[in-house]
Amino acid sequence: MVAIQLRQLDVPPGKSLLLRDVSWAEFEAILAELGDRRRTRIAYDNGLLEIMAPLPEHEYFKETLGDAVKDIAEELDLEFESYGSTTWQREMQQAGLEPDNCFYFQNEALVRGRLTFDLDQDPPPDLALEIDLTSKSLNRFPIYARLGVPEIWCYDGGVLAMYLLQGDRYNQAEQSRVFPTLDIRSLPQLIEAHRSLGRLALRRAVRTWVKESA
Repeated sequence: MVAIQLRQLDVPPGKSLLLRDVSWAEFEAILAELGDRRRTRIAYDNGLLEIMAPLPEHEYFKETLGDAVKDIAEELDLEFESYGSTTWQREMQQAGLEPDNCFYFQNEALVRGRLTFDLDQDPPPDLALEIDLTSKSLNRFPIYARLGVPEIWCYDGGVLAMYLLQGDRYNQAEQSRVFPTLDIRSLPQLIEAHRSLGRLALRRAVRTWVKESA
């Protein structure tokens, strides 16, 4: 058997590497070796491990939609916590994942100021963001379902779709549970109309849209 060190693996931006027959202990060891200061994202599903390197476009929309969620929450006077691309994992479910961004709303009071989590005892994030699903070779929905995340927003090719967890699977929805009074699906058009004006102008546009829509 040939042993390859993780530092020997170079995943180009926009590409992913899929490893098979990875045990939970190996998954945790890989996480430790990769460390927190890295540009790659991981997902683990019952022995399958994906390591993905995002493109700049991916990161732009991750940040832009993440900012939009925060701006919407502030305009609606909703308390929230944001935990970015935290690694969420449940060994009993053989599931682990790093979302593009994630937020607590309904369960915010239960996690306020928390720096460590155990999903066997703590609630998962109420909302997760996923950018460019088509560039990822490992289906993330079953992982999210086993982690128990109630709502996912998926942005791909100018379209923002919302999925709500019902039982053990996600169904596409027309309205968000987190922001039920807003037409969240129109956010990509708002972003595109203001993208060339700069980030401050875009964030002001999102806040104005909330005031006019709520």
